[in-house]
Amino acid sequence: MRNSPANFTSRRRLFVGMMRYAALGVLCAAAGLLAAKRYRLRRKAVCINDGLCRGCEVFEKCRLPLALSAKKTLEE
Repeated sequence: MRNSPANFTSRRRLFVGMMRYAALGVLCAAAGLLAAKRYRLRRKAVCINDGLCRGCEVFEKCRLPLALSAKKTLEE
């Protein structure tokens, strides 16, 4: 009993589709973990930008000592 080419194509499409959705799931999980980590660090008042204040998106609202020092230096 031989398998028809259509049967192989169907299995191939199924496998490719499964791998595509698995990769999408992994990417979404990684993005969720990164977002959760960033939120947790922001809530604990830990610098989220490794001490690089000028390029930080929350620089204006930041109350960490390093940011306050940078703001004071920029004012002078």
